[in-house]
Amino acid sequence: MKIVFFSDIHANLPALESFFKDIEAEGVDALYCLGDLVGYNIWPNEVVDAIRKRHIPTIMGNHDEALLKPALTEAKPSNKGLTRTLIREDNRNYLISLPRHLKLCFETQNQPFNLLMTHGSMKAINDYMVEDYPEQEVLHMMNSHTANVMLCGHTHKPFHRVIQDGENFKHVVNIGSVGKPKDGDPRICYAILELNQNTTPSNPDAITVTFKRANYDVEKAAKAIEHSDFDSAFADALRLAK
Repeated sequence: MKIVFFSDIHANLPALESFFKDIEAEGVDALYCLGDLVGYNIWPNEVVDAIRKRHIPTIMGNHDEALLKPALTEAKPSNKGLTRTLIREDNRNYLISLPRHLKLCFETQNQPFNLLMTHGSMKAINDYMVEDYPEQEVLHMMNSHTANVMLCGHTHKPFHRVIQDGENFKHVVNIGSVGKPKDGDPRICYAILELNQNTTPSNPDAITVTFKRANYDVEKAAKAIEHSDFDSAFADALRLAK
């Protein structure tokens, strides 16, 4: 089975359109979105509409969660404040109703194999699951939820980490960001995970993870920010992938 996981679009419609075009050639079996559809750019409604139209299973990110709070009067509009003024009420209701975690349960060779999806970590929606996150804390989170693979976003920096746990192996996959990469590469980033009959907990190579990159019109997205009330620093961040 071939599954695409993507995250952190952040209202970047040109990036999302590039993502949808890129996956057409991948022949994937399923798509999952790990949150943060909005924030930092002018297309929150177009992005949410595209996800809803395709019925893509999606979890809540911290920028989506921020819409739970009532709109505030701000002397200088903030990123989250601007997003709150742009988002349609039906899309806001969709975002604040999203689940915080999703779990996929497989069985191969009569053994369970479970994928757990979260935005930050199982500790908090805005927790940064970095590559050197303390091993025992990762294992505690995963074992508490009987997870063999934990998929997350939020940091905008992709990695695949394998941790030995007794005779078995755990996998942590940070899937990067479609709309706001922060690893020095401005191209969109998403992850393709493949499972087969060798996908068992005791196999360190139980899953194949491929990080896909694709170009998009970065300047279109950056200039949209510069011609809006959003901080122009967000435009520079797109260009530099910082």
